[in-house]
Amino acid sequence: MDGQVALVAGLVAVTIGLWATAKLPEYLTALLFFAAAMMLSVAPASVIFSGFASAAFWLVVSGYVIGIAISKTGLAARCARLLAARLSGSYARMVFGVVGLTYALAFVMPSNMGRIALLMPIVMALADRGGLTEGRIGRIGLALAVGFGTFQLSASILPANVPNLVMAGAIEAAYGLHLSYLPYLLLHAPVLGVLKGIVLGGCIVWLFRDQPTASLDTAPATPWSGAEKRLALLLAATLGLWLTDSWHGISPAWIGLAAACLCLMPLIGFVSGEEFGKEVNHRTAIYVAAILGLAALVAHSGLGSIIGGLMLRIAALDPATPFISFATIVGVTALLNFVVTANGVPALFTPLAQSFATAADLPLLTVLMIQVIGFATPVLPYQASPIVVAMAMGKIPLAAALRLSLALAAMTFVVLVPIDYGWFRVMGWL
Repeated sequence: MDGQVALVAGLVAVTIGLWATAKLPEYLTALLFFAAAMMLSVAPASVIFSGFASAAFWLVVSGYVIGIAISKTGLAARCARLLAARLSGSYARMVFGVVGLTYALAFVMPSNMGRIALLMPIVMALADRGGLTEGRIGRIGLALAVGFGTFQLSASILPANVPNLVMAGAIEAAYGLHLSYLPYLLLHAPVLGVLKGIVLGGCIVWLFRDQPTASLDTAPATPWSGAEKRLALLLAATLGLWLTDSWHGISPAWIGLAAACLCLMPLIGFVSGEEFGKEVNHRTAIYVAAILGLAALVAHSGLGSIIGGLMLRIAALDPATPFISFATIVGVTALLNFVVTANGVPALFTPLAQSFATAADLPLLTVLMIQVIGFATPVLPYQASPIVVAMAMGKIPLAAALRLSLALAAMTFVVLVPIDYGWFRVMGWL
């Protein structure tokens, strides 16, 4: 490791350490990262600030605007009223209902950030109807169900999140292989989708045990206001364009940004300039941009390749013990989350997959699919930017998100990884 790469390694270690321990506010750590990276000249500005040019950053900003509009017009309360008829009865039913909703929506809406923007105000309105007011532990659990369900379960659906798309592109570029929707779904949905959703719901009910103190009544709805009708039409058009992005080729980020602009438009919009300044969480947007910029810096500097090569040398890969090799690859990709976060893991690991496959005597495509388990299981909340956004929108304390991420990661590695290994064998991938 030469001096420049060592400098990058030190900067990355300090930045991740501050985010993980929350010794400083996350936005301040992000700004310090930008300042230090530029002053030390570790990479061009286009790399360090690349997060601001990414689709994920603009989905964060537009998602906040759309979320404010959904809440302000009363559309969130109306949707919550419809959900209440199906989720009344107990806190467990509310939690599992929300987790199931996040997974179902992932099949039709390709953007994690967009799904969080749509669901969070609705679920918070549902919490209000159940008497789970701000500060109640049950309300925090429902908000976490939105964030963790949206990110982690969507990894089992090929086009449903950013890491999957990065992986598909990297596989095509490196090996000329094309992933197909249905085989991918059959391989990952039973364990990483359905079983993990059950485990997630169980962890939330256990860690954030609460009981609604008000009846989730289904009182007759009031007539639709003009603002609600206009916003519903805008959301329907936005969702339609999101669903058909493979046809028209416009990124979900720019569709969301256009919808946000319409929400901010004088006279016909729903969100004022003052509300944009006060209620949009610019701190989180800067934080997300820094996470993405840090991942780009690691790749640009060559630090990622060095770390990947080191992990390959120390990894316990042995053709005689396929389960140990399987678990090791999961562990390697999970550890890479600490360095480049979930979005960057596929770009870093995919070029190394052939070496792992040769050492473990496993099919290349199998090794490429095993990585999904690792990058879909963040151990710390900062490793997945959609979870960070959900924390800000749902006003979730870091300690609460950390408890859930650690518990879910432990259950995944101890319980779900052995089950997933068995499923890979049943499906003929091992």
